[in-house]
Amino acid sequence: MIRRSFVTSVVLAAVIAGGCALSTRRIADIQQSPGRYQHRNVTVEGTVVSSVGSSFLPVQVYRVSDGTGELTVIANDIRGVPQKGAHVRVRGRVEDVASFGSRSVGLHLRQEHVSVDRGY
Repeated sequence: MIRRSFVTSVVLAAVIAGGCALSTRRIADIQQSPGRYQHRNVTVEGTVVSSVGSSFLPVQVYRVSDGTGELTVIANDIRGVPQKGAHVRVRGRVEDVASFGSRSVGLHLRQEHVSVDRGY
């Protein structure tokens, strides 16, 4: 009986922890507290408002808006970047180019995985 409840507790903890890892963050939260998310993996979801890049370039860039703000995403994906208007769910690492006190310059998300719904 004790072993069964222990296994149940471990499975429940894993499910809860997994659910937290899959939750999305508001872009406004990342922008307001960049130090809290710096060098951490987060997931954002929104609409691509602009994109630059092709499979011929080593780095592609696009911007995602979730209604609370916009965030630049840097992707090293040979398949190119999502097109403007696509709905995306992006997981990546929060980085910035530099920070001066509490002010972050060049805040962006280094893409690790993206799911694209082109709306077709």
